[in-house]
Amino acid sequence: MTEMPQIEEVEHKLTQYSPDADVGLLRRAYEVATSAHAGQTRKSGEPYIYHSLAVSDILADLHLDATTLAAALLHDVPEDTSVTLEDLRAQFGDEVTRLVDGLTKLERIQRLSGTRKRPLAEAQAENVRKIVLATVDDIRVIMIKLADRLHNMRTLNFLPPDKQKRIAQETLDIYAPLASRLGIWELKWQLEDLTLQHLQPEVYRNISGLLAEKRPDREDYINHVIDIIRQRLEEEGFDGEVTGRPKHIYSIYRKMADKNHSFEEIYDLRGVRILLHEVRDCYAVLGIIHSVWRPIAGEFDDYVAMPKDNLYQSLHTAVIGPEGRPLEIQIRTWEMHRVAEYGIAAHWRYKEHTKRDLSLEARIDWLRQVSEWRQEVGDASEFVDSLKSDVFPERVYVFTPKGDIISLPQGATPVDFAYYIHTEIGHRCRGAKVNGHLVPLDYQLHTGEQVEILSAKRGGPSRDWLNPQLGYLKTARARQKARQWFRQQERGENAAQGREILEKELRRLGLEKSFDEIAKLFKYQNGELFLAAIGYGDIAPQQIAAKLAETAIQPSFFPEAVLPPPSVVGVQVRGVGDLLTRLARCCNPVPGEPIIGYITRGKGVTVHRRDCPNVKNLSDTERLIDVDWGAVREAYPVSIRIEAFDRAGLLRDIATVVADEGIRMSAVQASVHEDNTAIVTATMEISGVQQLRSVLSKLEGIHDVLEVRRERS
Repeated sequence: MTEMPQIEEVEHKLTQYSPDADVGLLRRAYEVATSAHAGQTRKSGEPYIYHSLAVSDILADLHLDATTLAAALLHDVPEDTSVTLEDLRAQFGDEVTRLVDGLTKLERIQRLSGTRKRPLAEAQAENVRKIVLATVDDIRVIMIKLADRLHNMRTLNFLPPDKQKRIAQETLDIYAPLASRLGIWELKWQLEDLTLQHLQPEVYRNISGLLAEKRPDREDYINHVIDIIRQRLEEEGFDGEVTGRPKHIYSIYRKMADKNHSFEEIYDLRGVRILLHEVRDCYAVLGIIHSVWRPIAGEFDDYVAMPKDNLYQSLHTAVIGPEGRPLEIQIRTWEMHRVAEYGIAAHWRYKEHTKRDLSLEARIDWLRQVSEWRQEVGDASEFVDSLKSDVFPERVYVFTPKGDIISLPQGATPVDFAYYIHTEIGHRCRGAKVNGHLVPLDYQLHTGEQVEILSAKRGGPSRDWLNPQLGYLKTARARQKARQWFRQQERGENAAQGREILEKELRRLGLEKSFDEIAKLFKYQNGELFLAAIGYGDIAPQQIAAKLAETAIQPSFFPEAVLPPPSVVGVQVRGVGDLLTRLARCCNPVPGEPIIGYITRGKGVTVHRRDCPNVKNLSDTERLIDVDWGAVREAYPVSIRIEAFDRAGLLRDIATVVADEGIRMSAVQASVHEDNTAIVTATMEISGVQQLRSVLSKLEGIHDVLEVRRERS
């Protein structure tokens, strides 16, 4: 157990970086928190006040102000004690109370109001949304929450294993990415390493063991490199500090996983950082480094000229160092280093009458955009999903025709770009140019490209944009804007569009189910409302396929005609040894459906669906026998019909799409009609409805293809 800080230590740290700070405020907060938490202990057995002190101490290391440290000491008081927010307001004023209120968990609010407690996942999502939206008003809220989460992660081993994994996963999904977007490296790497320790303990132990085993050799090597660089800097007249750069376990794990490399193949295990006073010195020293050691092609990044979205700046290069070993070198100014380590905390100013910090405002611009979701996204889970898809992923940086830089999530398309510029431009987007060349609207943008949107004078989005399989929209915010446009249309028009979409989807998949039956799977008692929801994009076609696939009434989509006769692998007769079985042609049962067997004369057992009309009308019911699905086949032959304009390369394009989907095509037949249309019928090994729908959507996207659907037997 680590030694807990004392309030005197926190006060000392505060006065070191802020001599005029209100230490009295900090002391009063400590006394109130100590009194309120008296008698309370954590799972570790420690007095509860130790947690509050640890959170305040973490923030003191980031040089936060006295108000924030006081709020950190009080952050759990309204949640876990009888002291209310009004009590805190009377003693500490509005500013401290507002910060504490932004951190009050939803569950506490529900207990006070007497409402029914929500399911765990929903409550967690509401908690995240509340904290993020409070952060928009005061960035210090998330600073306290990140410090709180870090100390909770440090003491996670005192909780049951299932809670450890749940909290660690939430930390990896939400809080570590938040620290990254705010540029707080000091918190980010600790959160990530701790999550790996609990989510994949064996991987964590292996990497930490390898690091410890190689440490003496690595340190000797780095010291040798540092001596060489220092000597060259002195010869060239540069005043800089050269240090070894620590490599953290989670970042090693991610590089090993992303690049499929072994531990020995990670080139930046050996890293050096050079700190200088001026930006121009950084580029000059980069030239010196490249004159000493040969740079590795494709491993140079200029984050000085093109800062990351969290305003991180540094030059990164990889070279072949002494003894032919790969070596990573980072070059930055002292100011860049301060921002890289402490992120937004390095920019924060709390004194009155200070000038605007434009760098700070740029850093939290994405939070301003998040605030716009208050009205657009009502569901907490959808809000959290939006954070994960729009805010946390790696970014690409593209230019407008005027040269402005736009930051988007990796994988974003021209349509995402159009909606980022303006909602109306998104609605009326009809084409795009990248670096002056026309590109399809599902093109994935790359850093450094210039994007120009070609828009119509009027009109709205295409419904295809809401189909994730087609890849037109990456960002949740753009999808929400498109859905809103369709919602604003008349319900009758939406219902008609929804009916057309649903009929087309069922026809493509070869499924036969009533609209009302499918509507009930989505908890819609009114079929018209269900069709309208499809029409304006709240329910996508692939969701229908997924819902059908996961229910017991999954429709038959594997035609009996192509199943291997006469025996069906996987059907077992209860209480009887191996018997000859075959699927009934009348109802075509598939794995997952309720089934029953019928004992025939001389042909073994025929397997029917339990709701088969032939079974229901049977007179000699004594010949019925219980059967079960046994081992399920991994893939089933499905016949798919493709109609297209005949042209050279059509079959090649079809085969390429099928191969890219990882599907085996066992037979192909093609014919050309007098009107120059080609009919291609292909038998493919399909694992389920979702894979079937995916390949149908991809085939529809082939140039000159008119229609794609599954053939019925």
